[in-house]
Amino acid sequence: MSLPHAILTALLEKPSSGLELTRRFDRSIGYFWPSTHQQIYRELGKLERAGHIRVLPTAQPARGQRKEYEVLPAGREELSAWVSLAEDPRPVRDPLLLRMRAAAVVGAPGLAGELRRHLVLHREQLAEYLEIERRDFPPERTADEDRLRHLVLRGGIDLETFWTGWLTRAIDDLTGSGPGPGTGSRASDDS
Repeated sequence: MSLPHAILTALLEKPSSGLELTRRFDRSIGYFWPSTHQQIYRELGKLERAGHIRVLPTAQPARGQRKEYEVLPAGREELSAWVSLAEDPRPVRDPLLLRMRAAAVVGAPGLAGELRRHLVLHREQLAEYLEIERRDFPPERTADEDRLRHLVLRGGIDLETFWTGWLTRAIDDLTGSGPGPGTGSRASDDS
């Protein structure tokens, strides 16, 4: 996914000023496609120059007035074409995993503490996603766009659930407080 497509998506959902758009990113799209406010503003200029968005006309233009953007037909076509593309999954590229691999070679006495810190962060993110799900996706919301947005959120919930489980096992293995590698449920299921 690219930032221009994320911006087009957000503006098609609701025409917004740059400031409103950055706030919406902070509360939703930014969870899975983070961007700085500066990147968003820079991309708005590029999208406008490309003819994909425009500034909505105002009754009385004033200096320093917020510009509100909307998507033009060319922008909708660009987004539709991008949605239709086939794209392979991207491999995981997480610095923590690489640091663990390096620790196997050079050692890292503080590694368990860093894993615990990551576990806290992933638990907090999971709790936040679950609260968003409870608040924004009650069972009666069944429109197609709601289902698709909920599926994106469920992907985030599932990822955070994976990380909290994996980090818990990794900490247990490193500190010797868990069953150890190869002695989990899989090993017992195979016997």
